[in-house]
Amino acid sequence: MARRLTLRRGGLLAAVGGPAVVKILVMGLSGLLAVLTSRLIIEHYGVDAYGQYGLLATLPTLLPFADLGIAAVVINSLAEAKNPKTDDFVLRTVITAFRILSVSGLIIISLAVVIHLLGLWPTILGHGLMPDGGAIAALVCMALFGCVLPLTVGQRIVVGLGRTTTQVAAQAVVAPFMLMSILTVVALSAPVGSYLAIFSFIGNALVSVICLVVAAKALRPQLGTAVRRIVRFRRYPGVPIISLTWPVLVSSVVMPITLQTDRLLLSQLTHGDELAQYNLAAQLFGLILQTIAAAGLAMWPWYAKARSQGNVVSPITPAVCFLSGGIILGMTMALASPWLEVLVSKGKIHLDIWLLAGFVAFVAVEAAKYPLGMYMTDRNGLVFQVVPLLIMVPVNLGLSWSLIGVVGAGGPVLGSAAAVLLCQVLPYFWYVRRDLARRRNEQAIEELTEGSNA
Repeated sequence: MARRLTLRRGGLLAAVGGPAVVKILVMGLSGLLAVLTSRLIIEHYGVDAYGQYGLLATLPTLLPFADLGIAAVVINSLAEAKNPKTDDFVLRTVITAFRILSVSGLIIISLAVVIHLLGLWPTILGHGLMPDGGAIAALVCMALFGCVLPLTVGQRIVVGLGRTTTQVAAQAVVAPFMLMSILTVVALSAPVGSYLAIFSFIGNALVSVICLVVAAKALRPQLGTAVRRIVRFRRYPGVPIISLTWPVLVSSVVMPITLQTDRLLLSQLTHGDELAQYNLAAQLFGLILQTIAAAGLAMWPWYAKARSQGNVVSPITPAVCFLSGGIILGMTMALASPWLEVLVSKGKIHLDIWLLAGFVAFVAVEAAKYPLGMYMTDRNGLVFQVVPLLIMVPVNLGLSWSLIGVVGAGGPVLGSAAAVLLCQVLPYFWYVRRDLARRRNEQAIEELTEGSNA
């Protein structure tokens, strides 16, 4: 019993607190540098270039399914292993991850080339794509994404080892790299307004490289062995992954359609500066969402380890705490937005009340969802998430499409917030309560049986 109390009160707080604190520090630095970067882009390349920069830089959020759900297998296998450095299942899982991500990366590069040759980038990305070089920039960005994808195995390994703080800290290189890159092209008066998003992809590639190096040292010699065995398919087979990856894959396909299509909808349905407004608000509130995501992701290996040890730990109290923190942080950002919009855009971009209210609501529901979702990372929990997510697709798209014509840039955010509440937070809460009751009953029966046998 003493160990269970430690898991509840100490372990989770430490697992969540470390990444959250580091993320706040990284956010402070990154936020300041991002403000300077955005101001440079708007001043020297214009609002349209800033709008396209946000559109292209966030394209990977539309492709979280690119890893085909392998992240769940990697994180769970590492979290549950007694000694990851010598565990054979961990080794074969990492080999499988490299193989799958390499194939996925090649497919993404091929699709990007086909789309470019057919001239479909303007059709897909809408009015937010600049006519001068925008299509080429989109091709280069997606090609870089595909090349870097296999390297992201390192990030999965670091998280699975319970070192989410390290993964978060590595992200500190992106903002300085972006600022130095923009300062360089501005100083050279380089006409690269259409290609600014490329620097974002290079910066994120640096994060993957750093995490891969950290993972190699932490897991030595497993990672080096895995790399040498990648192409030796017959001699070194991978692990069966379909039972765990298919619900993650379905969720990964659905999530970008429901939560990451806001910019595409605005680009297709509006002709003003709504896309730039959304980009600025997303940049500001994204700092909060990233902190919530970093703290929430740290719960995944913690809950997986608790399950493997037979401990029943509830995510309901953490969900309430996350919800409260999300509301407070969201309201604080909304109140500070008049000053921030002047600082970032010199008053060229204004964030209206609907856009701010939408992001406050979205931050709140996302915060409440994370602890519940991280608890539901076993096979049954992942499978349960599929149906609500499928329902969320038409709900979110319908609400977002309708509300854009009513409240402008805030429409898709309000639609996403409502969809997350109805199709994720509430169903997840229902599932968690039932699963906790079942597991506690099973544990009580087991303890009674052990007592009677003794």
